[in-house]
Amino acid sequence: MLALLRGNAAFRSLWAARLLSFLGDSVGLIALLLYTAGHYGTGLAVALLMIAGDFVPSLLSPVAGVVSDRWDKRAVMVSCEIVQGAVIAVVALTLPSLPLLLVLVAVQSCVAAVFQPASRSAVPALVPDADLERANSAIGFGTNGMDSAGPLAGAALLAWLSVRDLLLIDVATFAVSALLLLTLPAAALLRAPGPAAAAATAGQAAPAGGRAAASPRQVLRAAGEGLAYLWQDRVLRVITLAFCAVVLFNGVDDVALVFLARHTLHGSNSAASLVYAGAGLGLLAGFLLLARAAPRLAVPLLILAGYAVSSLGNLLTGLAATILAALGFQVIRGLGIAAMDVGHSTLIQRLVPPGLLGRAFGNVYGAVGAAAGLSYLFGGLLLDATNARVTLIVAGTGGLAAAGVAALVLPRALRDERARRT
Repeated sequence: MLALLRGNAAFRSLWAARLLSFLGDSVGLIALLLYTAGHYGTGLAVALLMIAGDFVPSLLSPVAGVVSDRWDKRAVMVSCEIVQGAVIAVVALTLPSLPLLLVLVAVQSCVAAVFQPASRSAVPALVPDADLERANSAIGFGTNGMDSAGPLAGAALLAWLSVRDLLLIDVATFAVSALLLLTLPAAALLRAPGPAAAAATAGQAAPAGGRAAASPRQVLRAAGEGLAYLWQDRVLRVITLAFCAVVLFNGVDDVALVFLARHTLHGSNSAASLVYAGAGLGLLAGFLLLARAAPRLAVPLLILAGYAVSSLGNLLTGLAATILAALGFQVIRGLGIAAMDVGHSTLIQRLVPPGLLGRAFGNVYGAVGAAAGLSYLFGGLLLDATNARVTLIVAGTGGLAAAGVAALVLPRALRDERARRT
């Protein structure tokens, strides 16, 4: 992974930008979670915050993928970072009431939903196919892996800084990330084969001049093509449904952990941040291990193992008797999430035609975001009706059941796909 970063300046810029932005976002998320839990004190309030961040953007995911397939990816990513920074600045300076906070978080997350498929689909344009696992591990290390550094930094900084200060740090990271993204190669190098490839995939003529048309009707048609491809490709359909099922059960941990740490285990705000850091620590270790081992592992095995291990981590967290035990079990969960992230990204990048890659990422992760939103809603209600332990045990058990079903269905779908292609 280090050799890839040293030898590929363009990929290194993308990696550094995403690392820095995600570190700031992780600090900002901890600040918003503690602010919402402290001011409103209910699982439903925290769940609504997470719904605004994950579920609302999923409604725009088909169009978000079109943006990265049809426009200059560098300009898209830079613009998204600037807009997100501006929105978080408004939140930091006003610390608004819950309804307005939810609106602002939803807007910021919708912009992030445009950024994600653009950044993921840019990777195959920057690195050779043989390095995709390492590249995705490096990206995961710099983004999801920063789930560890963000909460730990938040826990340390909360001793001296306020919630507003943490959010302003988030704003600064967006600004620096935008500057880093400006150093990426010329825009043409980051375009998907785009208009021509997308048109060929859809059986249509390419737009004159090689540029994507931008009328609303054509954008909607392109979005529909992306959704149709998602449903018609059996492997993509299976991993999307399985991924959503696992997240539907397990996504509630983002809501439940703060209550497990503070109420059930009687910890402080810093202790709660430490528990949230557990998954990030596992991600950090997982991505480093996968950067070395993933090229020798079967990608479907990574995906299935990720489903099972991440779910087991939540189940064990629900049984934890101390803060340190909860931290350790969340580390296990993080290892599973790392396997899921690298496995899904690599399989999609190799399976999907370049002209549809942005839409594939947008639709898959948009569906996952919708599943997370439903998990926050129903999990928040379950949390208020029972407690954090019960919620996490139910989440882990359901996730393991979904992983078992996926283990039966995914290998068969892959065999059928290989037979079709040969």
